[in-house]
Amino acid sequence: MVRRKRFFPKNVLKQMICVPAVLVLVALVYMFCIHSTVRQTVVFDVLPGDTVSGVAGRLEKNKLIDSQQVFKMAVRLNGGKIQSGQYDIPKYASSWRIADMFASGDVASTTIVIPEGLTIKQIKNLLLQSSALTGAVECKKGNNAAVCNLKDGQVFPDTYTVARGANRLAVLDLARKKMKSVMDYWEKSNHRLPRPLKNWNEAITLASIVQKETPQVREMPIVASVYLNRLNKGMRLQADPTVVYALTDKLGDMQGRPLLRGHLKIDSPYNTYKNKGLPPAPIANVGQNAIRAVLNPADTNFLFFVADGQGGHHFSRDYETHKKNHADWRKIKKIKNKN
Repeated sequence: MVRRKRFFPKNVLKQMICVPAVLVLVALVYMFCIHSTVRQTVVFDVLPGDTVSGVAGRLEKNKLIDSQQVFKMAVRLNGGKIQSGQYDIPKYASSWRIADMFASGDVASTTIVIPEGLTIKQIKNLLLQSSALTGAVECKKGNNAAVCNLKDGQVFPDTYTVARGANRLAVLDLARKKMKSVMDYWEKSNHRLPRPLKNWNEAITLASIVQKETPQVREMPIVASVYLNRLNKGMRLQADPTVVYALTDKLGDMQGRPLLRGHLKIDSPYNTYKNKGLPPAPIANVGQNAIRAVLNPADTNFLFFVADGQGGHHFSRDYETHKKNHADWRKIKKIKNKN
């Protein structure tokens, strides 16, 4: 039997079939994963309720893609859904990259720093100044959520990374929850409080005074010991920051005005020059170091301290030494004021 010769050799047929398939595959990879019309990093908002078609139309209008169909297919291949938020679309991002970002919720982030020692009023002012956040810092009338009734001592100062465009109240609530977790951990640990403190509120109240008195971590346990020693002896705390808190309607900042001797007579439960014991509640929001200082104070018999002009303090056991230290501080202050 005579075999007929094939018009094309077998290997040639395979090549004729494979080459177009490879070319199609390359074209698809290029369209989906390589081709880009994005020439610089662009901020793009996907709003709650946006549809894939609506987003595709806006992307094309802004020249971030040149084919709505390709983008929609990329979205389908990434699960078919997109998440709302603000996105930084990078330079040369392909349709696939953009669809993947939107599907995974890879939103742009921002860092919010809440410093230690600020009051609730100061923290709210700080958040209002951040253009990376949105929304108000006060709740609507009738909202009884925990974040709507924040008091000093209930927020944990820290660095928070949140989505750009995050709600300001949500950031506040994040800081509130972190402080609550610190309190819950303390309660579960059965940590004994130094005498005469009786509960968490008293510990955080004293920590807030320590926080306002010194920025130096190494000094905090010593400052805490001074106030604990005074409490145990029935002496008034005579802490200037408590007077400032009362004078400024809980803002905690004299805004450049000096604290005068006459201010020490203000009638307020927060005035520790007039009232014995701790004030009724914290006067600021405290960090971990101030809390640790109160829970583990230094073992001293100091009863007084005054600024040393170098960012720290001179500590003393008796009033005579304290008077001398205070006189030295007045001289230093006078020289500084002249300069």
